[in-house]
Amino acid sequence: MAAPVRLGRKRPLPVCPNPLFVRWLTEWRDEAASRGRRTQFVFQKALRSLRRYPLPLRSGKEAKILLHFGDGLCRMLDQRLQQHRSSGGDRAPGSSEARSSAQEGAPAEVQDSSMPVPAQPKAGGSGSYWPPRHSGARAVLLLLYREHLNPSGHSFLTKEELVQRCTQKAPGVSTKVAPGSAQPWPALRSLLRRNLVLRTHQPASGVSEGSVQQSLELRPGEYRVLLCVDVGETKGVGHRSELICQLQRLHVTHTVRKLHVGDFVWVAQETRPRDPARPGELVLDHIVERKRLDDLCSSIIDGRFREQKFRLKRCGLGHRIYLVEEHGSMHNLSLPESTLLQAVTNTQVIDGFFVKRTADIKESAAYLALLTRGLERLYQGHTLCSRLWGVPGDPESGNGPSPSPLCSLLTFNDFNAGAIKNKAQSVREVFVRQLMQVRGVSGEKAAAIVDRYSTPASLLAAYDACATPKEQEMLLSTIKCGRLQRNLGPALSRTLSQLYCSYSPLT
Repeated sequence: MAAPVRLGRKRPLPVCPNPLFVRWLTEWRDEAASRGRRTQFVFQKALRSLRRYPLPLRSGKEAKILLHFGDGLCRMLDQRLQQHRSSGGDRAPGSSEARSSAQEGAPAEVQDSSMPVPAQPKAGGSGSYWPPRHSGARAVLLLLYREHLNPSGHSFLTKEELVQRCTQKAPGVSTKVAPGSAQPWPALRSLLRRNLVLRTHQPASGVSEGSVQQSLELRPGEYRVLLCVDVGETKGVGHRSELICQLQRLHVTHTVRKLHVGDFVWVAQETRPRDPARPGELVLDHIVERKRLDDLCSSIIDGRFREQKFRLKRCGLGHRIYLVEEHGSMHNLSLPESTLLQAVTNTQVIDGFFVKRTADIKESAAYLALLTRGLERLYQGHTLCSRLWGVPGDPESGNGPSPSPLCSLLTFNDFNAGAIKNKAQSVREVFVRQLMQVRGVSGEKAAAIVDRYSTPASLLAAYDACATPKEQEMLLSTIKCGRLQRNLGPALSRTLSQLYCSYSPLT
């Protein structure tokens, strides 16, 4: 007698494609909650984002494509993964072997054979989102994931590239959009709504509507190094116009433009562009802020000094140079010499700028010419490519004493647009600028405060939760800030508590 045919569902795939990462994030969240730390909310958001992601991740670095995964959290995952592999678990965190070893190695996660195996959630149902097979959403996710794993790729796709690849590799996927429309098709819209795909670049201004800026690659011999001078350095009479004359005398190839941050930057300009009126340009990883001593005095007095340094740190360029130019006698300045020397020293030691002092405008022009020649030699023979704003450059170059220059660069339009001073700002950015108006609150201290209390409302809620005025005064005193991770201190904490907790006028 023939054996009876057994009918039933296939064995379902595991619900979680990244069980190790989920387990570690859960442990960190519970530990932070037990100690009353606010980082529990950070881990909870990252955990929620990870559970929505339907594909396996091989390292913590790959998790950076997900929402709420920053550099620090990705490093923690990679370090924990390294420890896991060194202890014998040398499998990838998202592989089937890792899932089975994770279940076998953790007693709390071992499933009883008598218990039913949880089935995979249906698409559109409650719980985690799983795109159905042969659906447009699944095809889009796979294409983006393969591009992210491609070592020679850019870790992103433009809308046109995504439509083209979907048409080639998944002919049944609907990619119909209105002509000239920047709206995504339904498959991509559903992924954007669930935070599984991040749209990080909008159509550039001045380009046809619906177009997306293509990546730019400049090979050796296809570009020249060009010094960009801020238009503010050429206005007026006297020393400002003399600077251009000195650069021309030294045969420095330069152009005058409106720079929203800094006074001098260098670009690699395309020498044989398709459109001669709009050549491609990548900003090299160096920026110079020039200050005459009299201008330095006035900027310290009116507060521009700290704000400009803060904006320079956030401009996306790694090598920041502060060019201090002497002008006349030190005795005729509005601030004492000791104050200026202290400000210059803090700029180099605390803020990490390279400070160069020159005797006059001729020496300043000579220094700019020297930098231009040096950058030409530094980038000679290197292939340069564009990157998006906020995406880090080459990890092995650009920082420290490495002889290799940073070759993954911002386009000039992205650099200048990202540095606009009066652009629309988030509540967090406005809160940082508000804190920096308090005497003694630097950019690093303001950023450390905002990392814990991201809005004024959250800070006021924390003050309201304090039982006594003394507790309010000491609320911010233990916040770690700066590279040395020193405490904010009781004096500054008391000043801020008086600012935000006093209903009467401050004296």
